Amino acid sequence: MTVRTRFAPSPTGFIHLGNIRSALYPWAFARSTGGAFILRIEDTDLERSSQAAVDVIIEGMKWLGLDHDEGPFYQMQRMDRYKTVLADMVTAGLVYPCYMSVAELDALRERQMAAKEKPRYDGTWRPEPGKALPPVPEGVKPVLRFKNPQGGVVAWDDKVKGRIEISNDELDDLVIARPDGTPTYNFCVVVDDIDMAITHVIRGDDHVNNTPRQINIFHALGKEPPVYAHLPTVLNEQGEKMSKRNGAKPVTQYRDEGYLPDAMVNYLARLGWSHGDDEIFNRAQFLAWFDLDHLGRSAAQFDEAKLRWVNAQHLKAMDDAALAPIVADQLMKRGVRADERLARICGLFKDRCDTTVALAIWASAFYDKVMPSDEERAQHITEAIKPALATLAAKLAECEWTKAGISVAIKETTAAHGIKMPQLAMPVRVLVMGTAQTPSLDAVLELYQRQTVLERLQNS
Repeated sequence: MTVRTRFAPSPTGFIHLGNIRSALYPWAFARSTGGAFILRIEDTDLERSSQAAVDVIIEGMKWLGLDHDEGPFYQMQRMDRYKTVLADMVTAGLVYPCYMSVAELDALRERQMAAKEKPRYDGTWRPEPGKALPPVPEGVKPVLRFKNPQGGVVAWDDKVKGRIEISNDELDDLVIARPDGTPTYNFCVVVDDIDMAITHVIRGDDHVNNTPRQINIFHALGKEPPVYAHLPTVLNEQGEKMSKRNGAKPVTQYRDEGYLPDAMVNYLARLGWSHGDDEIFNRAQFLAWFDLDHLGRSAAQFDEAKLRWVNAQHLKAMDDAALAPIVADQLMKRGVRADERLARICGLFKDRCDTTVALAIWASAFYDKVMPSDEERAQHITEAIKPALATLAAKLAECEWTKAGISVAIKETTAAHGIKMPQLAMPVRVLVMGTAQTPSLDAVLELYQRQTVLERLQNS
C-alpha cells in the first residue's frame, strides 16, 4: 500500500503553529514512507473563507519546506462531484429529505434538554417500513439527511488514542446537504478522501466527534475508511487552546522574527512526538525517525523561550554561507545592503544570537552608522584612554590588515601605554561597533574596511 496523507485546512483565518503541526506530521509520514502528501483547501464556508488566508497557508508551508505532491485542491471547485455522489445516494436510499424547520428543531432540542436527554434529531422524516411520514409542507426546501445505521457501534483503532467505540444510537441522522443543495463538511470530506485515495488521516483531536459519522458514510459508499490519528491540542503559554483569539501568531510572522525553517520543524515535531530524549535534530533525522507509534497522547504546550533555544542551536550549526542570504534579507528590510563579508560576519557572531534578526542587528554595524549611547561613551571613552586610542589608530593605519597584523598592533599599543587588553578593547568596541561587548577584537576589526575603523576611532 502506498501511503497517501493530506492536510486539509479551512481558510477562515491565518494559519498558526497549532494548525501547521497538523500539516507537519502527515507530511513527515508521507516522506518517511515514500508516500504522497496532498494539500486540500476546505473552503466551503463562503462567509469566512478568504484568499488571503489561503495565501498564508501556502506561503507558510513553502517557508517550512512542507512541499505537497498533489493539489492544492479546492472543495468549492468540486461541487459537481459532490452533487453527483449525493444523487447516487438518494437513488440508493442512503439519504432522505427532511422538512423539519429550524424553529421546530430548536423546540425539539429544548424539550429534550428539559427532559435531561441528549439533544438530537428524532428521525421525524426518516422513512421506515410501515411508517407514515408527516405531510410535506408547501414552499419548504428540505435538507438531505444521511440514514445513520441504527444499533451497534462504529469503532476504529486510533493511532494516538487507541480503540474508540461509539454507539450508533448516540449519532443522529446527519444533514449532508443544505436546502439549497450544497453539501456539508462531513460529507465532502469523505468524498474527497475516497477520490484522493487517502490512506491515513492525521489531524487534530477536535475532529474526533466527526470521525464516527464519516466512517459510517464511508461504509455506506462501500469504501473502507482510512487509518486515523487524532493529535492532542497545542496549548498556548497560558494553557489555553492555541488560536487567533488567544494571541497566536501567523506562521509567517516567525519567519519575519528571524526563526529558521528547520528549527521550526524541529520544535514543532517535538510538540506531540518524540524520539527518545533527542531535542535537536535536522530534517533528515526527523524523517528517518518519524512514525505514528511515538505520537504523544497528552496536549503539548507552546514555549517561546524553548523555541528560541532550539533556533539558537540550529543557528550555531548552520553553514555560514547558507546563513548569509537569510541574514541579508533581514538587512534589506532595514535598508542595509550586505556584501561578500556577510558569511564571515555570520560565522563570528552567530554563537551570540538566537534569531536571524539578532544576527542582522550585529551585522548592520559593519554596513551602517553606529551611534554609541551616551552612557557607553561616558563609561569607556575617557580622557585617560584617548592617547592609547590615537596610538592604536596610527598603528592600524600602517599594519597588515589581517587578524594577526591587527593583533600585533593592539598588543604594541597596550604595551606602549602600560594598560591591560580590556582597558583598550572596550573603548575600541564602543567606537567601532557601538557596544562594549563583542567577540575577539582583532577578529571583529579585520572584517571592517580599514578606513571605516580609522574614521570611527577618530570619533573619540
